[in-house]
Amino acid sequence: MASTSKKNEGVIVTNRRARHDYEIEDKYEAGLALTGTEVKSLREGRASLAEAFVDIDRNGEVWLENANIPEYLNGTWTNHAPKRKRKLLLHAQQIAKLSRQIEAKGYTIIPLDLHFNEAGRVKATIALARGKREYDKRQSLREEQDKRDAQRAMRARNLRGIR
Repeated sequence: MASTSKKNEGVIVTNRRARHDYEIEDKYEAGLALTGTEVKSLREGRASLAEAFVDIDRNGEVWLENANIPEYLNGTWTNHAPKRKRKLLLHAQQIAKLSRQIEAKGYTIIPLDLHFNEAGRVKATIALARGKREYDKRQSLREEQDKRDAQRAMRARNLRGIR
């Protein structure tokens, strides 16, 4: 039984644009209120967070919007709508803190990934983030390229030293 829970553990989908477009300030792990066919579709690894965002409504509830979880292929009439709003489950203190920060400082909340925890439950990692300017994006791309070049040079130097 323990091997099946380890098999289900892991990242389902990541929002690769998020780290490029935003500076991540603070991360939270939130539960997701899903239907059965949504979980089955996620177990197949089918989802997209490309256009997804997180919103807090007037009632203090947190929602994941525009996340695309395609219909389960073997589902029947009980299948879900692929881009429906999904409720995120957070503690009241976390919701209050997030709502204060997005109202006051010009931050936004973005989903970083969907993953299974050790118990096999679907969790979302969300982040409080500030949008990057165009020159910030270019600067971070330049830094990443410099790191890659340095790694290549070190690897080549180490290989030459071995031979």
